[in-house]
Amino acid sequence: MSKIIPFQLHIRPVLPTILGNIDYKKFEESLYRIAEILSQSGIEELFVEKSTDNFEEKQKAAGIVKTKESLLKKHQHRARVGFRSMILKSLLGESYRAMSIRLAECQLFQWFCHIDTLSVVQVPSKSELQSYVSLLPEEELRVIIGSLLLAASTESNGLELKKDIELENLWLDSTCVKSNIHFPVDWLLLRDAIRTLMKATAVIRKHGLKVRMQDPSVFLKQINCLSIQMTQGRRTKNGKQNQKKTLRQMKKLVAVVREHAIRHRDALDAHWKQTDWSRNQAQIVIDRIDMILAQLPQAQRQAHERIIGERQIESKDKILSLYDTDVHVIVRGKAGAEVEFGNTLFLAENRDGLIVDWKLFQDIAPHDSKILKDSIARVESSTKAKVKSVCTDRAFHSPANSALLEKKEIFNAVAPKSPIEFKQKNTDQIFSTLQKRRSSTEARVAIFKNVFLGKPFRAKGFTSKSHAINWSVLAHNLWLLARLPKKIAALKIAA
Repeated sequence: MSKIIPFQLHIRPVLPTILGNIDYKKFEESLYRIAEILSQSGIEELFVEKSTDNFEEKQKAAGIVKTKESLLKKHQHRARVGFRSMILKSLLGESYRAMSIRLAECQLFQWFCHIDTLSVVQVPSKSELQSYVSLLPEEELRVIIGSLLLAASTESNGLELKKDIELENLWLDSTCVKSNIHFPVDWLLLRDAIRTLMKATAVIRKHGLKVRMQDPSVFLKQINCLSIQMTQGRRTKNGKQNQKKTLRQMKKLVAVVREHAIRHRDALDAHWKQTDWSRNQAQIVIDRIDMILAQLPQAQRQAHERIIGERQIESKDKILSLYDTDVHVIVRGKAGAEVEFGNTLFLAENRDGLIVDWKLFQDIAPHDSKILKDSIARVESSTKAKVKSVCTDRAFHSPANSALLEKKEIFNAVAPKSPIEFKQKNTDQIFSTLQKRRSSTEARVAIFKNVFLGKPFRAKGFTSKSHAINWSVLAHNLWLLARLPKKIAALKIAA
């Protein structure tokens, strides 16, 4: 591992004493405790070490054999700021832009993120905050979270907790992380495509590259009018015929818009130097247009099949969003949520509510009963703890899982699918106690999704979602540990 370069904290202003708001006082105390946990557990130093290793590898790949110490020191400071900034962002549930503003406003947040100085405060920009997400890959961030759990476990308890934390008993559940998309009506994909292409075209024209065409706002107005016709068409006497007629008009408009967008895209690719953009900035607009153009034929076919052909399309062949391609139709069968659009998220918590295992599925997730085996292996690998019991709902029950738990000598608190068998097993005191505790797991899932991931979940694309969930798990566990009481002896020393 890379050596951590010692750094001296700059002279930091004293934080003002805030009175009159008990909620702020509690949050301030929580941040103080989280900062203490980061130091006691050693996960901040571990993060900086791993981030520095990755940075040096990138330098070597670029042909730099030995990185200058001044450059390493700068990167390590950036890693510390990024580590704490991402934790704070997950605690606050803010967007990147809003988070940058909050850091500029609040001295407490500046103190927590190590950016407070007496003179000029350098606040990370929106783009800089977004770059912090990928300071470490997912597998290495899992190691960081595992180290935090080990530091809080019964054997070490390096966090001076009054209550011992045990990781041997697990409660498992799965849920759907909804994507932030509108309801996937087929013809709306064509509206979205035209809007994106024309807005990108308008941006290109604004920066000095123009190919002969009508003003892009004309096409936006036309698609808005057709969208209103499509919505109201089903309410008329010949509803289906009117919708088919409107869709044909939409397809003609798509063809015109597509040609205009391609010409402007090619002009930007060839003559980007005539604009005030850099090549990377121009490429962002080009990629945005290419993304829509690549999906447009399938979106047109999908709308044609559903509206004109009146034929069903299998879920696996549908485009649900032009901007979030890893979205799936997930049948939940719950009141108010018969079908949801998003990705399956699996969570496993311990008795205290710490999340000890998680997995976001990019493809259509396997049945819950097929998830249990891999989860146990991940928990035992990351926490070095021997799992003693597993408690889940009926979805995880299968003969294979029962045999696995028996072979590994793990108490089987998985709810059987048979009501008669469940009633018989419920006479066991241990089984009954574990199943009663399982109701808290439903609340844990709701807290994690609605508070830490946010409602709506802003991340788009599987990679962004996966990164956001990893950071949210870390922030959630730190938040939970900060709420637990410390040892009395430790409190006296601190006083």
